[in-house]
Amino acid sequence: MKVVHMTEERSTEGELGQGRVRVAVIEDHPLYRVSVERVLAEAGFVELGAVVDSVARFHVHRQPPGSVVLLDLGLPGVAGAAAVLEVCELGHHVLVVSAQAEPEVVLGAIAAGARGFLSKDVDADELLIAIKTVADGGAYVSAVVAGMIMKDNADRPAVSAEAELSPREEQVLRLVAAGERDVDIALILGIGVRTVRGYLDRIRDKTGERRRPGLVKEAIRRGLIGDANRRRGGRK
Repeated sequence: MKVVHMTEERSTEGELGQGRVRVAVIEDHPLYRVSVERVLAEAGFVELGAVVDSVARFHVHRQPPGSVVLLDLGLPGVAGAAAVLEVCELGHHVLVVSAQAEPEVVLGAIAAGARGFLSKDVDADELLIAIKTVADGGAYVSAVVAGMIMKDNADRPAVSAEAELSPREEQVLRLVAAGERDVDIALILGIGVRTVRGYLDRIRDKTGERRRPGLVKEAIRRGLIGDANRRRGGRK
């Protein structure tokens, strides 16, 4: 199959076919970029958009809002959590694919709005599953990344026994981990913002996590997002 390079034009006009997902790539490593591009070009459900090496170049392309953007963190120019925030502000769903998978990097990216995080050793099948999950409004963290965060948590001093969350509290925590703001969670669940904040207060009391990154880590540790949640049969 022919690999379309970043210098070639692609049509982004018109409606997507049923079940198809617009996907763009921001990755500065040429070999890895071409490999990912080939995987996406061969996936029947993907409408391949911009494939570029920096956020600045991504701005030049008219990528339709709502696309899933595979984003590396170690980019020239705008990088890291700042790159996540900038692409999210353009109206896209960011799925980070990065060699940097330390817990603080993962939590920082998700706090900036990323809906998923994969390490660069991910295989093609899991990459496509993650893209579908994020496109459907879910969150996805690969098992390798989740394992690192869980290990980091296990290395910390022991705390009291885990408090059980209600189904609604789990929903709220899952949406927090997906990068949603309080007002967005309220709209998604059809409840008031004050009600959302009440749930968050109870979640914080039960988990001991006061800040957003800590809540993201707690959601990953409980298997509420990513590969662990899929294996448990949880909702996206």
